[in-house]
Amino acid sequence: MESMQLESKPQHNPKLGLVFILLSAAFTSVGQLLWKIADGEINLPLLIGCVCYGAGAITMITAFRFGKLSVLHPLLSLGYVFALFMGAFFLEEHISLMHIGGTALIIVGAILIGGGDN
Repeated sequence: MESMQLESKPQHNPKLGLVFILLSAAFTSVGQLLWKIADGEINLPLLIGCVCYGAGAITMITAFRFGKLSVLHPLLSLGYVFALFMGAFFLEEHISLMHIGGTALIIVGAILIGGGDN
């Protein structure tokens, strides 16, 4: 007698996948910022950073339910863009012309890849 398996088929909803992957990039960037602020000590920013990083992982896993891995995963590179601006705003890090050029390339690449899933 065959055992019946219930398989959950992923739903294809690229817009929802995009929302979750952008949330993932934001959560992981905030987590890393908080780790930097923690300065290697066990303190509240470190712990909140771990929670944010975990939330980033969960939202990434969720995003993959709704879109193609080959489209969504490269969009995580937008986390670098978020981190650049958070570093400048919260940590007063200098943004050079080279940083701006690299960031522009990341954004253009993300737009080109992200448009590939309808």
